Amino acid sequence: MVWDPPQELAAAEVLLLKLCKKQKFWGFLRTYRHVILDDEVRGWLAESYSSKPRGSEPVAPERLLLAMLLQVAFDVADQDVPVLTSVDRRWQMILDLDSADSAAFSQGSVFNFRERLRESGVMSRILDKTVRIARETGGYSHTRLRALIDSSPLLGAGRVEDTFNLLGRAIVDLLACSAKTSARTVDEVIDEAQLLPLTSASIKAVLDVDWTQDQARTLALNVLLEQFERLNKWIRATLGDEVNEPPLSEKIGFVEALIEQDTEPDPDPPAKQPGARRVKNGGTDRVISVADKEMRHGRKSSTKGFAGYKRHVAVDADLPGLVVAVHIDPGNRREYDGAAPLLAKIDHAGFDLVEAHFDRGYLPSLVLNERRLGGMRAISKPPVQPTDTKYFPKTAFDIDFESKKVSCPAGEVTDLRTRSNGRPAASFSNRVCGSCALREECVRIGTGRSVAFHRYEDYHRSMAAELKTSEGRAMRRKRIPVEHALARIGAIQGRRSRFRGLAKNQFDLERTAVVTNLFAIARLMG
Repeated sequence: MVWDPPQELAAAEVLLLKLCKKQKFWGFLRTYRHVILDDEVRGWLAESYSSKPRGSEPVAPERLLLAMLLQVAFDVADQDVPVLTSVDRRWQMILDLDSADSAAFSQGSVFNFRERLRESGVMSRILDKTVRIARETGGYSHTRLRALIDSSPLLGAGRVEDTFNLLGRAIVDLLACSAKTSARTVDEVIDEAQLLPLTSASIKAVLDVDWTQDQARTLALNVLLEQFERLNKWIRATLGDEVNEPPLSEKIGFVEALIEQDTEPDPDPPAKQPGARRVKNGGTDRVISVADKEMRHGRKSSTKGFAGYKRHVAVDADLPGLVVAVHIDPGNRREYDGAAPLLAKIDHAGFDLVEAHFDRGYLPSLVLNERRLGGMRAISKPPVQPTDTKYFPKTAFDIDFESKKVSCPAGEVTDLRTRSNGRPAASFSNRVCGSCALREECVRIGTGRSVAFHRYEDYHRSMAAELKTSEGRAMRRKRIPVEHALARIGAIQGRRSRFRGLAKNQFDLERTAVVTNLFAIARLMG
């Protein structure tokens, strides 16, 4: 279906926009929709559709794209989008619709279009498109980029559960799948496999364990594991080769992975349960939800934890509020893990990254440091040095990186060497330190002082020196716009993810960034 809306505003649209003068986004989107939906974007949308028409007359993808942007901008649920195309004159104006009693498209069309866009990867290209439009409008270079990088938590949509509820829900999920595959009801499978009523509201109540006992957790866990073994045995005896086909094989594998993840052999099993297993402390990559298997426990700071994902953004330093790249990681990933994919997306967009501002969490990134050594200006703050140490910290030792010499607080000089792990270090012999007047402040009696430095010690020290100047402190305050951009993204996308899984949340972050950029372009265009 060819969609060719007029560019000129009709008299009725002019009057409507006067009513919307405090929400300028409507006027911007109506006036510049032909710029956003140029031939390039229309081509991308057409590529995501089959060339062979099937079923009813297709909805113009340009209309669906504009509807999705409005949906994100104004936080509209899927089921409300078709309604608004029928009753809201502003939506009708943007989508070039006549006032009508019927909706322009169905809720299913909204869902299917979103999935089609996600699978085709078009949204990342539309994000790059908005960046080009904004930089052309602002009169900036197409290639040279100064970027501000930061991250924020995104709470997961899945319910976080302990080992018992996690295993219990996974077993119930397997139970429902096996009932469907065998053309039985869940209750029939429970009877045939001689299971407890696992579908009850509370798994822990079904286990019927006296939690005041010393080994109550181990007893309850092994009752649950026995239920899985009974169900697994029934599945293999009843369904034969189907046990090796998805989705049944995937659900069995998931329960087995949870058992491996959350349990271990009990070294002191109860008398009636030899070979029992016990709950173990989960690792850093522990699955925490059956509903969303990719969300993880994360930590934004030493005192603030969360469950979900980390969203990383790179913002144009010359056009504050313009998002040039986004990336989603599970919550347990280290902060600096997000730097490499962000920079790869900046490269893919055709930019030459000449300067990057980022916080301490990104300092260990090998990619950022390689770029810095290659000529990119990297602006951050040095790692925080411990202040409660009994002896002189490493910052009390002066380093001449050119001559590779290190001098201690007492003025003794030694060579700067590189250890097998790649880290520079310096050692002072006990002969030198033994008669030093500063010995009690520097090293234990009977040993010489050894100091290990960071592999990027020269960079960290240069940053510390810059922070002592007003110019250096002012330069680091320029990173503040990325925090504002994150706040804008958080206001649009929300603190909690709308979707489950990395792929869908990556797409949601990309379309949120597109809308954020459209607001930025609207400000640029006045």
